[in-house]
Amino acid sequence: MSLLPGAEPFRHEGGETAVLLCHGFTGSPQSLRPWAEYLAARGLTVSLPLLPGHGTRWQDLGVTGWQDWYAQVDRELRLLRDRSERLFVAGLSMGGALALRLAARHGDAVSGVMVVNPANKVHGVAAHALPVLRHLVPATKGIASDIAKPLTRELGYEKVPLHAAHSLRNFFRLVDGELPGVTQPLLLMRSPQDHVVPPADSARILGRVSSADVTEVLLEQSYHVATLDHDAELIFEESAAFIGRLAPGAVQEPGLGKEGTTTGG
Repeated sequence: MSLLPGAEPFRHEGGETAVLLCHGFTGSPQSLRPWAEYLAARGLTVSLPLLPGHGTRWQDLGVTGWQDWYAQVDRELRLLRDRSERLFVAGLSMGGALALRLAARHGDAVSGVMVVNPANKVHGVAAHALPVLRHLVPATKGIASDIAKPLTRELGYEKVPLHAAHSLRNFFRLVDGELPGVTQPLLLMRSPQDHVVPPADSARILGRVSSADVTEVLLEQSYHVATLDHDAELIFEESAAFIGRLAPGAVQEPGLGKEGTTTGG
């Protein structure tokens, strides 16, 4: 199955500090591409992989599960870890949950975590019916493009396959139990107006991680896909400052230092 235009993964070979970015459920690298390019322009090595089942058609997502999505980012982390001095993980929505699990499981190999509107639970009455409903109904309406900025769209599926949603529900439960294992510095950025992930998810994460160094930033002008919304520049600047504080000298002014090489669509 061919990729949707814009869904291509992104990779930039920069300096000795690397960032692994994880996109969200039913989305694609397109939603994080500007963030990835911002960090790459500042001399960082950046990887933004395409998760299995994403970036093609919603039916392809229906035959994958959380084990596939996590395995993809885990492999990418191991590759980055082998060639980098310092490594940061980041993500949007479900990608935030993936980043948190990477941090919990890889410990000192991860220097810091940056999440935007991280998801922690599948909400609503329908969530409890997923174990049965997924065998009766193939999909429900999509969740993509919750964006306040006019004329801005997220490249995501128009439907959510329920088999994948059931797997996502199980994954969130797993990650919730592992949150106390997150000890790294944490930058959590969230939108008070989010029509996909409620504030309770961020509050739950902040209450369960063991990180002593925690920064919370409110994205007042954005909805769920804040990385493409009015507060995108704030996200980029806060993340660069976060990395620069924890890895002095890693973040450079654009156009200075190592040029690096970039691959992707």
